[in-house]
Amino acid sequence: MTLHATCRDNSDVAVVDFSGRITLGEGSALLRDTIRNLTSIGKKKILLNLADVDYIDSAGIGELVGAYTTVANASGELKLLNLTRRVHDLLQITKLVTVFDVQNEEWTAIHSFK
Repeated sequence: MTLHATCRDNSDVAVVDFSGRITLGEGSALLRDTIRNLTSIGKKKILLNLADVDYIDSAGIGELVGAYTTVANASGELKLLNLTRRVHDLLQITKLVTVFDVQNEEWTAIHSFK
């Protein structure tokens, strides 16, 4: 299953709903391009909704870290929303759950931005 992304604005937060698999190639490129496009138009608060992402490989993990760095370098914030059990476990194993701000409710996540 390929990765799909839908961007929407909620207040001043860009919410990106992903569905599919974030893997080497098309999936990781879509994630990278989406983040670059958002930061290039001045979006500083980005929330990635991963509720429908059922798999992330090592390249996908690398792209999530790259997205975090890209947004931070643009003086912004990137947060993750609605991780599936599998994705949460992977972030836990890699200890990246301590790097990312992971939220479970969209309303709470949106209001947690500075």
